Amino acid sequence: MSVQAAVSHDIANPALAAEGKKRIEWAGRNMPVLQQIKERFEKEKPFVGIRIAACMHVTTETANLMLALKAGGAELALCASNPLSTQDDTAAALVHEYGLSVFARNGVDRDGYYSHLNSALDIKPDFVFDDGCDLVNTLHTTRTELIPGIMGGCEETTTGVIRLSQMSKDGALKFPMIAVNDTDTKHMFDNRFGTGQSTLDAIFRATNQLIAGKVFVVAGFGYCGKGVAERAKGMGADVVVLEIDPTKALDALMQGFRVLPALDAAKIGDVFITVTGNRDVLRDEHFKVMKDGAILANSGHFDIEIDVAWLEQNAKQKNSKIRHQTDEYVMENGNRLLLIAEGRLVNLGAAEGHPAAVMDMSFSDQALTAEYLLKAAKDLAPGLHNVPTEIDKEVARLKLASMGVDIDVLTPAQELYLNSWEHGS
Repeated sequence: MSVQAAVSHDIANPALAAEGKKRIEWAGRNMPVLQQIKERFEKEKPFVGIRIAACMHVTTETANLMLALKAGGAELALCASNPLSTQDDTAAALVHEYGLSVFARNGVDRDGYYSHLNSALDIKPDFVFDDGCDLVNTLHTTRTELIPGIMGGCEETTTGVIRLSQMSKDGALKFPMIAVNDTDTKHMFDNRFGTGQSTLDAIFRATNQLIAGKVFVVAGFGYCGKGVAERAKGMGADVVVLEIDPTKALDALMQGFRVLPALDAAKIGDVFITVTGNRDVLRDEHFKVMKDGAILANSGHFDIEIDVAWLEQNAKQKNSKIRHQTDEYVMENGNRLLLIAEGRLVNLGAAEGHPAAVMDMSFSDQALTAEYLLKAAKDLAPGLHNVPTEIDKEVARLKLASMGVDIDVLTPAQELYLNSWEHGS
């Protein structure tokens, strides 16, 4: 091992560090935009003297974001945003190969999870990176003494933005947070293409089921739901969409998907994926009418979209881990329901999450937004803010360039026309 682990940490297995380093480097090769940003950070050192606490999925892609910030001079502490998403070899490499403070173990219990959050906050951060709002929530509930030192932060996922929006609306959010999740590049790549592919990847790994010909039920038709529905349709599934928003339901219908109430879909579905950000989307009334062998999985952030607690309490029998990250619940009528990744985020609980090329966009948005916050935070009011449009466009421009794609620019006459109201038809 090339780095002595003098930093504070709590990881599962230091012996995995060398393997983790190889995978981190592999992911880095597929993140060309972030690598360009890292090279600039290394020269300019914008984060010298800045402490950042990050609660994110501890994956090879996240590792590359951490290394870009470290190259810029930041002091970092990383904890996991989901008990099942940590890649233990990545955590080990970050500690023992790169000298970062990491508090993450795959499969950690609830107490361990929150202990890790608090360990990351112990560095007394200037900025926070969150994925689901648990770090921000902890700051506002049990670690309020740290709030005066927080300049601002970034939120990575839809569920976190929903929670932060409510905090902001209630006047409870005590510092500025940037909704990185809401950039066009994040929606396009991460939520749509990333979630779509990685969710199906998890289904394949866990069940080895053929998707073609199956009735594939997607609960929620936001960007993530669209991605899952599109990929399932592309694999030959008969896709049914569940929605509460009439505009999104109409969108799904006009794209060729069936739209049904959840109870009707529960009777015919073979595979169910929840991507809503809400709770109890699939619950007792649905479980009781599902087919034998129905597969249940969640691609929303928290493990409450599927009412797992009801299954635990009411199933006649539970057969744990009958396949990779797959538990079988036997209902009173004898039908068997297969739950993947304990109802937690399936694409990280049963697979490796989004491809590195996808996270290249999200984490480039994160890195550039962190740099923006260095100057802007003092002028931003407490609450939820959008990423500046120029950052989003710059990330898209860099991504196109990395793919060898050129696009046109406006002529002076076109520029004038678009910025003038005086021209008639």
